[in-house]
Amino acid sequence: MNSKRTKKLVFSALMATLTTVATLVIHIPSFQGYIHLGDGMVLLSGILLGPIAGAAAGGIGSMMADLVSGYAFYAPATFLIKALAAFFAGYLYRRLSPSRPNIHFHILPFLTAGIISSCIVTGGYFIFELFVYNRAAAMVNIPFNLVQNLFSLIVSGALLPFLVRIHEIRSLNLEADSKVDLN
Repeated sequence: MNSKRTKKLVFSALMATLTTVATLVIHIPSFQGYIHLGDGMVLLSGILLGPIAGAAAGGIGSMMADLVSGYAFYAPATFLIKALAAFFAGYLYRRLSPSRPNIHFHILPFLTAGIISSCIVTGGYFIFELFVYNRAAAMVNIPFNLVQNLFSLIVSGALLPFLVRIHEIRSLNLEADSKVDLN
């Protein structure tokens, strides 16, 4: 494995760990559970690592938070939903950014990627809960998921302009952009 691939693997593991920790440690109680920073890390994983590595980091980190916190029943659905959210966030941010998407912060591609990612998370959990529980239970959680996603969008939007200035993050993404569009 070459040095740049090793760095990307390590950074992906770091983002997965940060997603788990942000979900478990930093949370604000709400009516239906709690609002946490983990979904913001999922969004950042997709944007900073690219769709493939970001999906792995976001999905694994969120799934680990479910496993550690006693929500193992949700873990498979969480992995799939958060991986899809990170994948599409990374893909859309790269496609919609004018040029070299990870060198500068671009607000419209970020908002588009964040809103689509939020829809995937909210819709994914709605579909999962529709099959597992019933329509009423699934509908009740929609507003709470939307608040969670809004909070995550604000936090990741505040962090991203600073993170894209870090040389190691820029260098990982410049190599990925020059080789394969999805990495």
